[in-house]
Amino acid sequence: MRIELNSRVVIVTGANGGLGQAIAAAFLRESPSTFVWLGVRQRRDGAESLVREFPGRCGCLDLDVTRPEEWQAAVNKVSETHARLDVLVNNAGTHADALLATMPAPQWKQVLATHLDGAFYGCQAVLPAMISQRSGRIVNVASLSALLPPPGQANYAAAKAGLVALTRSLAKEVARLNITVNAVCPGYIDTEALAAMSDEERRAAQARVPMRRFGAPGEVAAAVTFLASPAASYITGAILKVDGGIY
Repeated sequence: MRIELNSRVVIVTGANGGLGQAIAAAFLRESPSTFVWLGVRQRRDGAESLVREFPGRCGCLDLDVTRPEEWQAAVNKVSETHARLDVLVNNAGTHADALLATMPAPQWKQVLATHLDGAFYGCQAVLPAMISQRSGRIVNVASLSALLPPPGQANYAAAKAGLVALTRSLAKEVARLNITVNAVCPGYIDTEALAAMSDEERRAAQARVPMRRFGAPGEVAAAVTFLASPAASYITGAILKVDGGIY
């Protein structure tokens, strides 16, 4: 299916989770002329429900973000379908928490590969199209852990801090090409990532948030869609916290 050239084409990775689905849905509801590609590797039910909800306006991409060849195949498919690519949201992620002293090396590598290598490969894959059309928006979903690293998350915090640095560096490289690169740093967001918390743990976590509540996925999605919008055309290299005032 081809769409009009004045329509926006968006890729959202990690679209099988609550946050990724909220981001994709926000783009889809923002404009009827937007087409969203959902990058998923497993647990496709959530992504496929969006395809059914918005027929003809979104589709799934089989994408393991840690494999550059799969990124290239995904971008080739998007380019063949639409002849343009406007927005990339690097949202794919995973947790494998452990104390550093006892963290197995594969656990370290898996988290770094998903969050940091995945964003690197994604940016490299989409940049030729964005450079050619001299426009584009890249939004990286980092984490408050990048700015306030907690114990037990050395791998996750390091990956997200690296993603913040990647964002700032790439933003400078492509700014004159009308390509912006920004990041959001969510704090406690009420998604499946917090589902394992007990009631006591939830109360303790909420007590650390000045707003005394967790954020909703739609609140992060609003920040992402703003940074990808024409209204944010003079914002690049920014790191936007969505955390209820923790820091």
